Amino acid sequence: MCGHGVIALVTVALETGMLPKRNIIRIDSPAGLITAYPRQTDSNEKCRVQSVAFENVPSFVYKSDQVIQVPGLGQVRYDIAFGGAFYAFVEAADVGVALEPRDFRRLIEYGTLIKRAIVDTQKIQHPFDADLSFLYGTMFIGPSLLAGANSRQVCIFADGQVDRSPCGTGVSARLALEIARGRLKLNETYTVESILGTQFTGHVIADRKYSDYAAVIPQVEGRAWITGRSEFLVAPNDPLKTGFLLR
Repeated sequence: MCGHGVIALVTVALETGMLPKRNIIRIDSPAGLITAYPRQTDSNEKCRVQSVAFENVPSFVYKSDQVIQVPGLGQVRYDIAFGGAFYAFVEAADVGVALEPRDFRRLIEYGTLIKRAIVDTQKIQHPFDADLSFLYGTMFIGPSLLAGANSRQVCIFADGQVDRSPCGTGVSARLALEIARGRLKLNETYTVESILGTQFTGHVIADRKYSDYAAVIPQVEGRAWITGRSEFLVAPNDPLKTGFLLR
């Protein structure tokens, strides 16, 4: 499950004609069913997707106001929330890091240290799916730097990669966190900017009980552009045309 991946997938499928023009596209993901709503140009010309909004799986706060001792950083306060994957949310100011490209190496270092410390001491358990029971990344949050946004966040995920987008599943988890904190209301718009200043806009369309958790149904919207196309050729007499695998 990847939020900006969903936005890109829907854009590619419609703009290349893989799918005929339509207003709803449903996508199976490891986290569950995703319903996407493309905003398209109303003309007879080639389809252009202006943006894609997607309704995500139930998102919820898993742990709040946790404190952990992190080597080199001291005590760090964090919340864990789920939006298709689990993220640890940390105020960037608490660890003295900026949410800007100039600080990306420290973001990776601190994000990895925090994630490792949490994984070593905190068990993550999804209420229904064991395959989702792991901490995917550290989400540093702070004030927005551009007009029109509510906040900025930078996700350090997987093995220390920096998400250049605001992170669709991360924004979904963030919406659950903001609702739980009483800082956001149902159907109220919440815009999050990335380390590059690009933005996703989200809102909560419903609340729901999800096992023992008070969950929300988030909808997140963003835009993608096609930047390239690859073509693979197979020669009939190529001895390796079916591929190979070395382990």
